[in-house]
Amino acid sequence: MTSAVVNGFSRASSASWGQLKYFVKLLFLFQADFGLALYNVVAPKKAPGKVTACGGSWPKYIPPTDTDSRCSCPALNALANHGIFPRDGRNITFKQLNQTVREYYNFAPTFCWFVPNQIARILGREYATGVFDLSDIDVHNGIEHDASFTRHDSHLMPDQSKPAPDLIEDLLASGTGENGCLTKADIARFSGKRRVEARKTNGQYSLSFSHKLFGSSNGSTLLTHFGGDIETLRPFLLEERLPDGWEPTITDAKGLTLMKFNTTSLPVELMVNEREFSRLE
Repeated sequence: MTSAVVNGFSRASSASWGQLKYFVKLLFLFQADFGLALYNVVAPKKAPGKVTACGGSWPKYIPPTDTDSRCSCPALNALANHGIFPRDGRNITFKQLNQTVREYYNFAPTFCWFVPNQIARILGREYATGVFDLSDIDVHNGIEHDASFTRHDSHLMPDQSKPAPDLIEDLLASGTGENGCLTKADIARFSGKRRVEARKTNGQYSLSFSHKLFGSSNGSTLLTHFGGDIETLRPFLLEERLPDGWEPTITDAKGLTLMKFNTTSLPVELMVNEREFSRLE
C-alpha cells in the first residue's frame, strides 16, 4: 500500500470521525434546546429594559465606510454599525458571535452555538479558535443565498454588503396586518415573489431546499424579533440601525430556542406559493 493511499485513507477516516463527533454534538444540542423551550414556558419573561445587554440604549450608530467589512445580514451589520462588534467588521471570533447575538438579540444559547458553528464549517475554520470578517460569510450558497429579501442576487449585485432599497420598500409595503405590520402570510407571499423574480432575472439562479428554509428563517426574524412593525424595520433594514429604545419582542427567559423559532419559520416556508407569481416568468 503506497503512502498516498495510506494518507488518503487517514484523511478520510479523520473527516468521518469529525462528522460523527459533530452529529453527536447536534443530538445533545437539540436535547438541550428542548429543555430550554420547556423552561421558557414556565419561567417569567424578561422585563422591559432587561431583554438586551444594553437595555435598549444602543451605542452610537455610525454608518460603515467603504473600507469596513459588511455582509448580507442586517442583524450582524447593525451590531458593527453600533460598535458592539468591531466597527470595521473584522477579526470577529465565532465565540464572540455566539455571545453577542445571545446578549443583544435574545436568542437561546443553543441557537447561538448552532449558527456560528455552521458558519465556521462553511468557511472551513475552527469554531474554538477561528476568526472572520463579516464579508467572509457571504460565500455564495453558504449563508448568503439567492432570492434574498434585502439584496439582489450576488450574480447581479456582487457586493452584498449594501441593502437594496427597492426590495426593502417593496417588502415593507406588503404588510397586511394591523397598522400595516408584516404577518407570516406576508413573509411567505413576498418570498414566493422574490423566488420567481430571481429565477427570471438571474441566469445562475439556484436555491436548494436548505436555503429555502434558511430564507424563510431570515424572514421570520422580522416577526419574532420585530413583531413585523414597519416603523422599526425601516431603519433596521435600510440603514442597518437599531432605533434607540428598541428591544426584541421575543422576551423568553432563555431566549428564542431553535424549537420555538421553527414554529414560525416552518409555517412560513409551507405557505410559500411560487405559482401565485408565475405570470412574472
